[in-house]
Amino acid sequence: MAQKAAKSRSRATKGDDTPIGPTGRPYRGFPTPPPLDSHGPARIIALCNQKGGVGKTTTSINLAASLAEYGRKVLAVDFDPQGALSAGLGIQTHDVPTVYDLLLDTKRDAHEAIVASATPGLDVLPANIDLSAAEVHLVNEVARETILSRVLRQVTGEYDVILIDCQPSLGLLTVNALTAAHGVLIPLECEFFALRGVALLIETIDKVRDRLNPAIKLDGLLATMYDPRTLHSREVLERVVEAFGDDVLETVIGRTVKFPDASVSGVPITEFAPEHAAAQAYLRLARELVARGAVA
Repeated sequence: MAQKAAKSRSRATKGDDTPIGPTGRPYRGFPTPPPLDSHGPARIIALCNQKGGVGKTTTSINLAASLAEYGRKVLAVDFDPQGALSAGLGIQTHDVPTVYDLLLDTKRDAHEAIVASATPGLDVLPANIDLSAAEVHLVNEVARETILSRVLRQVTGEYDVILIDCQPSLGLLTVNALTAAHGVLIPLECEFFALRGVALLIETIDKVRDRLNPAIKLDGLLATMYDPRTLHSREVLERVVEAFGDDVLETVIGRTVKFPDASVSGVPITEFAPEHAAAQAYLRLARELVARGAVA
């Protein structure tokens, strides 16, 4: 019975025939962002969740590519020692300067490490396994929480948005990302255990706001890996909307095998399968964030 009711809600329409989206709100069409007359200074957004496997890197790659498609100059910062963002965009990370080198030597020019991706308008600050040692090396540094902020300050004027793909942890690297960021985007898998950690993450964001970065704000929670065929997925999304209201973005990212296929090819899904529903969802996400004022 509950499953049938949930299905009917997902197919429901408002009184004026406006379709209702998966979040239970009218499914709006966000307008295509107008071109920009100039670029910069960038708004910095950290994509953060201490739980792994929730779609942070997938979202970082495809949101960056979608914003670039709309004429924004984007820098994607790989801030995870696994280097998945770099690999997912086909960037070489061995024997080249990375974000790790910039963190340990803040006098080094950040331009030395930034690499242009194959996607026009999208640059990458890569990472590799060396970054796993950063917390040990930085622990005795003065103002260690602000080191990434100082690095990014060198290039902020050249981009419209900087996306930081954080590691699945609430350690020093993630605190650095939150201290550098203007906003936080939380990808959240539509699964019960992913939901449990959100309160802890928001508590961490509040602590960073109080102690290190008063300007940081929550840009939204993004539901990922959503499968409308399962009651569990629909119920988790319903609970997230009940708990966080308008902080939950209207765009919902579905589960599909196209994401790993695109990653193996080293290109965003917007290039690998541009007509696929997942590619269109990330383009919609880019439009929604512009409409919300999170991106210029």
